[in-house]
Amino acid sequence: MFLLSKLFWVFAQPLSIAFLLATLAAILAAIGWRRLSGLSAFLSALTLFITLFTTTGVVALQVLEARFERPAKDPAEVSCMIILGGAFDNEINTARGGMELNQSADRFVEALRLARNHPEARILVSGGDGSISGTFEGEAQTAERFFSAFGISPDRLIKENTSRTTYENSLNTAELLKAQGLKNCLLITSAFHMPRSVGLFAKAGITVTPWPVDYRTSGVVMPGLDFTQPALNAQITTTAVREWMSLAAYYLTGRISSFFPR
Repeated sequence: MFLLSKLFWVFAQPLSIAFLLATLAAILAAIGWRRLSGLSAFLSALTLFITLFTTTGVVALQVLEARFERPAKDPAEVSCMIILGGAFDNEINTARGGMELNQSADRFVEALRLARNHPEARILVSGGDGSISGTFEGEAQTAERFFSAFGISPDRLIKENTSRTTYENSLNTAELLKAQGLKNCLLITSAFHMPRSVGLFAKAGITVTPWPVDYRTSGVVMPGLDFTQPALNAQITTTAVREWMSLAAYYLTGRISSFFPR
């Protein structure tokens, strides 16, 4: 299932769909099916236009980010926090060492802030190597270097270094929390990723306090045209499409109890 989902996403993201439709248009034109070729070419151009030059992706991501509000203030006490992986560049870190962070770095920056303010809190980092090859260093392993570099004792860390998907995050984390006797943890992940994560953890019987970070939108963008940042629009649209598709897939397979968990 893991490999299938990875391969599916290679072809299901917006720019890949546009490319496949353009390729299909060329093939249909070559065999003389000009009407179907024209339709395929039009759909390819439409997909590109929506992806590159509209705010569709931003609006779709805003809906996800608005599902769980950012807490107004820190909790008085924090016994534990769960950080979902996806913030380190595992390929680069495996080749070069160090702890290169990607766009989701806020997950660990916020966890570090909370860890320093709440020295009694345990830190569970859930994330292995989610690549197809499976040959890179796991996220939890890199996290130990990250926290140690800022003076956080490795004794506070609980490393879950085998999960490759959010579904596996929830199952593996549930086992570790029970073994450690930890309850009511903060769940730290990207705001757009929080609905699916909360749904999965609820299904696994874990009570968490959502702690969304890594916002990608302002939250106030309206549907419309945007010719100023096509590359960024494409990136945001791809993220939004993937997350909404994942919500649908997890709901249809029974991994979450509702399509849009609250």
